[in-house]
Amino acid sequence: MPPPVMTKTPDIRPLSRREMLCGTGATILTALMRSSLASSGAEALTGGPPERSMRTAAVTAPGCVVRPQQTEGPYFVDERLHRVDIRLDASDGSVAEGVLLHLAFHVSRLAADTCTPLQGAVIDVWQCDALGRYSDVSDMNAFFDTRGKKFLRGSQMTDASGSTQFITIYPGWYPGRTVHIHFKIRTDPAARRGFEFTSQLYFEDALTDYVHGQAPYATKGPRPVRNDRDGIFRSGGRQLLLQLTQEAQGYRGTFDIGLQIT
Repeated sequence: MPPPVMTKTPDIRPLSRREMLCGTGATILTALMRSSLASSGAEALTGGPPERSMRTAAVTAPGCVVRPQQTEGPYFVDERLHRVDIRLDASDGSVAEGVLLHLAFHVSRLAADTCTPLQGAVIDVWQCDALGRYSDVSDMNAFFDTRGKKFLRGSQMTDASGSTQFITIYPGWYPGRTVHIHFKIRTDPAARRGFEFTSQLYFEDALTDYVHGQAPYATKGPRPVRNDRDGIFRSGGRQLLLQLTQEAQGYRGTFDIGLQIT
């Protein structure tokens, strides 16, 4: 049976000035998503797994739309593990198994109706492994205790182009949630009043079904919660779907985000 074909694209629209000023508190948070395909010329999800047509929202100046913050969750640990390849467990030298995922961030700052690269921002990424386990925590439901482990956690600082990247794996699932990756952006983690933005990245259900049908994910069985059944995803998750392109050994995704700090 051929893999399913995805044709639906997330509905992303520009927000009015009133919408941008409401619901964000003293700090206005905006996020700019530009199609990674436009810059790379790559084709999306070709050669086997689900395909989906991709487009970018038609936006006008200032060219940014609001992206939602989402919960940090119970598994954030401020490890300060500055590294690109977060598959490595620094505690024992092992490497997390799973489908390879190259994850890139492009961070911009919106000022004077212009998005410019934000250099020096620290991006933290943390996620579960193929079997739904986070490292260096004791699970509140006693599903796992990985204290002392360091897999699938890391941070990088954005360069002059506002970019940084991570090498990780496609995440697995655990009870109560759809598949996701956590990220946090901080302008100065050491400062008492540094800017912070925390949210999550998501994946199309059809692609997750395809990936989770492979080893080592398949040993855990089918996931009970899909995107539309996840309460956190329903609160803005469609604006946080990660667009992926297929590569020889996995996938590549780019997430572009613009932040307005006042």
